Amino acid sequence: MSGARLTPKELLARLVEFDTTSANSNLDLVDFVEDYLGGHGIPSQRVPSEDGKKASLFATIGPDGASGIGLSAHTDVVPVKDQKWSSDPFMLTEREGKLYARGSCDMKGFIACILAFAPEFKRRKLKTPVHLLLSYDEEVGCTGCRPMIARLGKDLVRPKLVIVGEPTSMRVVDAHKGIHGFVTEVTGKEAHSSMQHLGVNAIAAAGEILCEINRITAEMRDRADGPRFEPPYTTVQVGVIQGGTAMNIVPKHCRLRWQYRPVPAADPEEIPRRVQAFIDRQVLPGLKAASPLAGVTTRRVSDVPALNAPKGSPAVSLALKLAEQNETFAVSYGTEGGLFEDAGVPAVICGPGDIAQAHAPDEYIDPGELDRCWRFLERLAEHVEQA
Repeated sequence: MSGARLTPKELLARLVEFDTTSANSNLDLVDFVEDYLGGHGIPSQRVPSEDGKKASLFATIGPDGASGIGLSAHTDVVPVKDQKWSSDPFMLTEREGKLYARGSCDMKGFIACILAFAPEFKRRKLKTPVHLLLSYDEEVGCTGCRPMIARLGKDLVRPKLVIVGEPTSMRVVDAHKGIHGFVTEVTGKEAHSSMQHLGVNAIAAAGEILCEINRITAEMRDRADGPRFEPPYTTVQVGVIQGGTAMNIVPKHCRLRWQYRPVPAADPEEIPRRVQAFIDRQVLPGLKAASPLAGVTTRRVSDVPALNAPKGSPAVSLALKLAEQNETFAVSYGTEGGLFEDAGVPAVICGPGDIAQAHAPDEYIDPGELDRCWRFLERLAEHVEQA
């Protein structure tokens, strides 16, 4: 694709055609982006997954080897299975002035904008470079960006700051909740339901743990220590319960998949510590007394830190300037921003699209959001020309 100049809308149409649902490879999309950037003389470098089926992509426009402004986005999207769409989710469809497709809002709209603007960055004589950081598997625990972040300051240039283009309606977001997921598995002992005293009911034990999680949920609601967020507290929930074989068999296994989203001010280890203490104190003794083979195990399956940009953050200051705003916001969803901040790279969230449309059937983005993002990038270009 030698030197092709495409609009954000044209690029969005190309990007959404790649089914980059997290369960799939994103390499076809990466091939496309590499080819597009290469056609404009912009080199890029892959950071492949361990199995080689996916990759992040890092590219720099401007002075080679210098630290600059990072623009970060994830390439994966959530599934469309069991959702009712009015049109093909992997074909951009315009209806009543809105652009419909999976990922149009979250977050291929931002990718389309930065790719469309890349030739303009290339044309200008930038004193500070712009780095593009595209990741995979954000939707399943922000796992794909971690290997790329680990290489920043080594074989990849470490940005001065990163703007994560998640859909914020181009508002500047300087704080978000964390995401921590767990699987708790209860092992009991099977028996005939008429002789249940000979068995150990794993579902009943899991129910005790569920009740304790609900008690913690109510306490977090009353604590309300996150007034900037909606809702203004740490949320906790059990999302999946799996267990049992038949009504006439005392169940041997039960699994709870649960998650909590702490506000930045919260101790991120308080809730798993309390759940484990309850299991040790109230659940395990009874299980072990009934059968030495019974037990409970809990493992962490996702761990995304909260973002709470410090006062005076250069990322927030720049984003406010580029967005021409003087107010910041907090959101309850998680992003890769917390991982950048934890790695010592100041981060802020600002991108086109309304988060209310993300993950939903008939996901869409308003073209006006792409226009606003374009103007944001124009002001960024002026900034890095002068910086």
